[in-house]
Amino acid sequence: MPKPDIHPTWYPEAKVICNGEVVMTVGSTKPEIHVEVWSGNHPFFTGTQKLIDTEGRVDRFRRKYGTLGGKTDQKNKASNAKEK
Repeated sequence: MPKPDIHPTWYPEAKVICNGEVVMTVGSTKPEIHVEVWSGNHPFFTGTQKLIDTEGRVDRFRRKYGTLGGKTDQKNKASNAKEK
């Protein structure tokens, strides 16, 4: 037999509030949920996200590990082919 009164109260129309404005309703164990960021104001979801890559992470990685794809990479391929 299930134990009575062990589950929290379920609010099927709980309000999600961002910046003092109700942005959506969800089911929750709390009647109100206050959030700072939601999909309606997050830069990734609104399309205002800017990718800033000053040096170029891929280029920096390739320079660091010698896989830039230039003459040194062709020399490495040639020496590897000779070894096989």
